[in-house]
Amino acid sequence: MTITDEDCLAETLAFNKQFEATAASRPTRGETPDATVLATLRRNRLGGNTPPVRLPQGQDRVAAGGVKVRAFVPDRVDGVYLHIHGGGWAFGSAGGQDERLWHLAEQARLAVVSIEYRLAPEHPFPAGPDDCEAAARWLVDHAAVEFGTQRLLIGGESAGAHLSVMTLLRLRDRHGITGAFRAVHLLFGPYDLSMTPSQRSFGSKRLLSNTDTVRGSYELFTPEMGAEQRRDPEVSPLFADLVGLPPARIVVGTEDPLLDDSLFLAQRWQTAGAPVQLGVVAGAMHGFTLFPLTITERELRRERDFLATA
Repeated sequence: MTITDEDCLAETLAFNKQFEATAASRPTRGETPDATVLATLRRNRLGGNTPPVRLPQGQDRVAAGGVKVRAFVPDRVDGVYLHIHGGGWAFGSAGGQDERLWHLAEQARLAVVSIEYRLAPEHPFPAGPDDCEAAARWLVDHAAVEFGTQRLLIGGESAGAHLSVMTLLRLRDRHGITGAFRAVHLLFGPYDLSMTPSQRSFGSKRLLSNTDTVRGSYELFTPEMGAEQRRDPEVSPLFADLVGLPPARIVVGTEDPLLDDSLFLAQRWQTAGAPVQLGVVAGAMHGFTLFPLTITERELRRERDFLATA
């Protein structure tokens, strides 16, 4: 394992410490958040306490099966990036990162299509994966007509990274579709919902995610399931056959309870025969790209370069 950005470690750890110090002022994500907490988390941008900025460049559309998407289409389009947002499968939205996604669209010359998948607890598993599968199939069938290209990419952050892998597996296993998506970009995702060692041992440190919040997200997304049921490959992609999946870039921070998930997935991805770039960012907590840090600037540049050249 090669750790990157050690030259930024002092800044990154100082931010983590400050984030912990202000934990009391943030709504707590628990196993059964009340309606007020859930509404607050959904109203505000991920990791923040104000609503996200919505740009006029974002186009709200409806894809196959009535799935809503938000598209960002620059003047020049060399590919389409199917983006799946994070938020523990329970909050976040396709319109929650307009500035970042429009920036990516312009700089990487991609039409970025972000999915408004249904959220738990109102719509638990398999609703979210079903919506992502439907949107992906719509792009496979219609990208050439809609966007003038069949060069497709997929990826997301946190729960969105999990849903990205699940979508590729569903395309392969349910529809015989492999190779349609040229690459996948995965930021700090959970790939074992029965909990990897790093998830279990992280503890109660009040960073953006810890052992309790991870466990709570799984309770919302997969209610009624125990650990053994969550090891099903249709729930936890770490246990799936990964043969036939595209090249991947997998990124996680050393201060993320999901560290093992990325390390283990990268190993299995490579063993299955596809190229993998693994980035482990020194001192970075879960969701670090949501915050104004040097490592965020670097990571978003790496993401752009990977997607532009994949």
